[in-house]
Amino acid sequence: MNSNPSPQATSAAEEPQDERLRQLPFWKLALSRPEFGALAGTVLVLAFFLVAASGSGMFTPSGIVNFLEVAAQLGILATAAALLMIGGEFDLSIGSMIGLAGILIAIPAVQFGWPLWAAIILAFACAGLVGWINGYLVNRTGLPSFIVTLGFLFILRGLAIGISRLLTGRTQIGGVQDHIPGDWFASLFSGEVGTSLFSWMASQGWIATNFAGNPAVTGIPVSIVWWLGLTAVATWVLLFTPYGNWIFASGGDANAARNSGVPVHRVKISLFIFTAFSATIFACLQVMDTGSADTIRGLLKELEAIIAVVIGGALLTGGYGSAIGAALGALIFGLVQMGIFYTGVNTDWFKVFLGVMLLVAVLFNNFMRKKAMEAK
Repeated sequence: MNSNPSPQATSAAEEPQDERLRQLPFWKLALSRPEFGALAGTVLVLAFFLVAASGSGMFTPSGIVNFLEVAAQLGILATAAALLMIGGEFDLSIGSMIGLAGILIAIPAVQFGWPLWAAIILAFACAGLVGWINGYLVNRTGLPSFIVTLGFLFILRGLAIGISRLLTGRTQIGGVQDHIPGDWFASLFSGEVGTSLFSWMASQGWIATNFAGNPAVTGIPVSIVWWLGLTAVATWVLLFTPYGNWIFASGGDANAARNSGVPVHRVKISLFIFTAFSATIFACLQVMDTGSADTIRGLLKELEAIIAVVIGGALLTGGYGSAIGAALGALIFGLVQMGIFYTGVNTDWFKVFLGVMLLVAVLFNNFMRKKAMEAK
């Protein structure tokens, strides 16, 4: 009986396994994800404040809503900034766009009697124009987006101040709250969701109530819903659509992407428009919440958004990052800002903690990426 293996079996046994089909261990896959460092940082920050702020009310339902609302406001900006940075560009005009959008909403509604929905649409239309101009100039001139959008940082802030003073004689416009009730579009940016659920939970004794018997937390602020929704959509786009692949390709190597048929110019213009839209969403939420607009709103928010994205694992050089990482970076920001308040530390030191977090995040992310590359 011939015990020698057949030539076909010998050939199959000796055929080398395709490296692309090799199954990597879970820990190696986790290390290669951009949001891994931000997730580890979130766990560490949570653990720290669970100890340092125990008994302070930070982790009661109302305390949780407080730091989630802070994170949500930044997270809305960080989501769009993350996609733009993955695409290899920056937008330093986000903060100024917030101030201008607020003025474009408040003045037509309060001074000229426009329906609030029409004023909001005007703000979004202007934001789309600003985003298009930013993207067009970056693509057409070849100038770094840092320079182009830095110019628009001053232009938009100056427009906000100039328009406000010209039409009203002041830089702060109040009275917007009188136009919110009954406006179908404004309701998307104001109030809370799940109020009936929270009332039911209070009646069951699951959450605390105040002296009047009302729940201590009446609902989830709509800003949190916007944040989670934008993060989910951005994650889906990046991971499961051709457009997401185009974003990564445009930020990784624009010339190679262009030679492969990727419409790099259109992709980058659309990302600039999205960042301007995110700033306008932020402005709408602020204006509806406070009932007023102010020309100095959004100051330095562009830098905070970049910090959140970098903490979330994105590369400053483009081509690498995630929306989930940006959301975690914003969550860390919210935890630290409100944690300092709850622990009684002087809030003057918050910027110090923010700068330290940025440096530590960059160093940690670089370290983890090197380890991930060594593990492959």
